[in-house]
Amino acid sequence: MNKLAKPENIRAIICAIDNRAAKAKHRDEISLTAAESAGELVRLAETLGMEVAETIIQDRPSPDPATYLGKGKVQEVAELVADYEVSYVLIDGQLSPTQSNNLEEALGANVLDRTQVILGIFAQRAKTKEGKLQVELATRRHELTRLTGHGTAMSSLGAGIGTRGPGEQKLEIDRRVLRKRISQLTRDIDKVRRVREEQRKRRRDSQIPQVSLVGYTNAGKSTLFKALTGEQVLCDDMLFATLDPWTRKWVLPSGKVALLSDTVGFIQGLPHDLVFAFRSTLEESLEADLLVHVVDISSPTWIQQVKTVDDVLEELGASQLPTITVLNKADKVLYQDMDTLAGIRGKALGISALKGYGLDDLAVLVEEQLVAHTQVVSLSIPYSMWDVLSEIRDAGSILEEVHEESGARITCRLDPVDIDRFRKKLSG
Repeated sequence: MNKLAKPENIRAIICAIDNRAAKAKHRDEISLTAAESAGELVRLAETLGMEVAETIIQDRPSPDPATYLGKGKVQEVAELVADYEVSYVLIDGQLSPTQSNNLEEALGANVLDRTQVILGIFAQRAKTKEGKLQVELATRRHELTRLTGHGTAMSSLGAGIGTRGPGEQKLEIDRRVLRKRISQLTRDIDKVRRVREEQRKRRRDSQIPQVSLVGYTNAGKSTLFKALTGEQVLCDDMLFATLDPWTRKWVLPSGKVALLSDTVGFIQGLPHDLVFAFRSTLEESLEADLLVHVVDISSPTWIQQVKTVDDVLEELGASQLPTITVLNKADKVLYQDMDTLAGIRGKALGISALKGYGLDDLAVLVEEQLVAHTQVVSLSIPYSMWDVLSEIRDAGSILEEVHEESGARITCRLDPVDIDRFRKKLSG
């Protein structure tokens, strides 16, 4: 049922609707304009290897229930499809099954909406077993919502499907096949998720602080991850250059080690099925002690991108986590504009992950934030309990160590919970 073949050097037309007039009453809403959103879809198409021949934006208050675009605009697009020998028409919105089928018949080309384009990119980019499972789950869930009984049979999706009984409709067979496959994928992902949760539990038990990079796709998270950890990761200038999460050690200025995670980028209109399927991956953000929100400050739509990331974090339940905002690609912005731009977002730090500008300041800021909730305390460690000293080193940092006749008096920085734990251990 996947209409998205591997497109190489094939042409596409992008169509969008501008309903700004209808949205005028929602003036506080921050979103991309129709032209900006269509421009983003152009980049998504190019990421799939398509050549965009034309971008068409129609002014109308709402999509046509039957064909999304108006009748006259459909005819205009059909003529362009023939003129440009276009194989795909991409709609910058979400189509109903009826709209999709009607458009394909009228245009004589494959029709994909924004969700299908993003799913196609994820399907191409997923490399790990977990990533592939999550993408297929999102795709199958999306297909289940679009079944109308029209289209290709799906019995090839799974083995051992029973034959059609008397009077049983093909639509119901397709639904049963999809639901069975979705159940199997969900079980497989749950197994992988349990492994990931065990890995996270071991990291928590290690008392090593965890920092996660979050941000809009192509904001420069992977470039920043590489610059901070030295890890060789894909850092192409394209949307969704990497999907699979990375976690590596990051040595902070004091010599303490943090675990830095790079997560999948967000985008406006990120399909809910993808958020659901990738939840176990995105939960790397939920487990973090600190989020570093990477913003591409050179993008003309950076404010809207920030809002999109904030919305997804809220959906994941991570909006209350301590967060540092970094304005990446600051080398592309006039220096005198940086203070103004940073002021719009509140306290933010300008950096260039590619050129290394501001990374030392970022490391200091991260370390300050990680110890913001800690306290400085003085403890006496008898030599008979000297093993406690190494536990304190793992849990926090020792600022001063003075040796006496019966033991050592140390001044250290610890989490309040650890202070209580060590005091009880030493007094007991």
